[in-house]
Amino acid sequence: MSLVVIWYALIVLCWVLFFVLEGFDFGVGLLSPLLGRDDHERAAAVRTIGPFWDGNEVWLVAAIGVTFAAFPSWYAALLAGLYLPMVAILLLLAGRGVALEFRGKHSDPRWRRRCDLVLAGCSAGVVLLWGAVLTVFVRGLALDAAGDVTGGGLGRTLTPILTPAALGGALVALVAAVLLGATFLALRTTGPVRRRAALLARRVSLAAAVVALVVAAGSLVTGGPALAAVVAVPLAAIAVLSRRPGTRWEASAFGLTAFAVAAAVVGVLTANGDVVLPSTLSGAWSLTMDEAAATGPALRLISAAAVVVLPGVLVYQAWSYRVFRQRVSSERIAS
Repeated sequence: MSLVVIWYALIVLCWVLFFVLEGFDFGVGLLSPLLGRDDHERAAAVRTIGPFWDGNEVWLVAAIGVTFAAFPSWYAALLAGLYLPMVAILLLLAGRGVALEFRGKHSDPRWRRRCDLVLAGCSAGVVLLWGAVLTVFVRGLALDAAGDVTGGGLGRTLTPILTPAALGGALVALVAAVLLGATFLALRTTGPVRRRAALLARRVSLAAAVVALVVAAGSLVTGGPALAAVVAVPLAAIAVLSRRPGTRWEASAFGLTAFAVAAAVVGVLTANGDVVLPSTLSGAWSLTMDEAAATGPALRLISAAAVVVLPGVLVYQAWSYRVFRQRVSSERIAS
């Protein structure tokens, strides 16, 4: 196996970890104002992601950094064609971070409520934009023979995310984030938030399975019926398992949802084979894996660094999830 293939597989791994781990962060941010009926319950929901959200963002940095180092031409084309959506995503991520960090800096309930609304709005915006951007990975950009994105002005960067396919991808991403957040809250809380999250997960799972089949069958995101089954079956299984609620169901539901999201991301990034970015102008101008890759010496150099850094990050994250594995109480305890 060549270094080019190995590094592309690592990029896929980084994106999978980002969308799964940050997916439940975004989902919790979306759902905390809806499932929490008062400040205490909303705070309990937010505390479930408090120790993890900034560490989960590391995988976005890793995915973009590895793309820049290992596949610079791919990185350049994506940024040239999608710089406004990418800037918007970064600003929304910053807004989410501010809301999470500043929520507990003031005891005023109105202040916390406003932070919760900012958190929900920024989480929803990031999810919708990423869903639209992921469709571009499959459908491509207007690349010319030199590998440059044609066109100018706002249309060059906004048109790719305003197509029917991109809007469908945004909808699917929103449903996935809601389901990830609901199953995570059911697994990580006690009391009323846990009950409401489990009920929401059971109701959304079957709808999510139907959406996954429809979108894949219509070639909006993956265009592959085999992948549609891989994504839809786990979601339908959650609805079936919901007849036996409890701790085992909650763990299974979250695991199946995470598997479905991971399968969808893998499908998007491998839908075109060795073509990493199709050209909408001519198939001959599409950017392939070998054409986008860095030189052999550069790949060998970053491989040496990855052998040291990547295992350490994985071990640290696994350790942090083990340390903060206890459920967060959302019920009020009488004093």
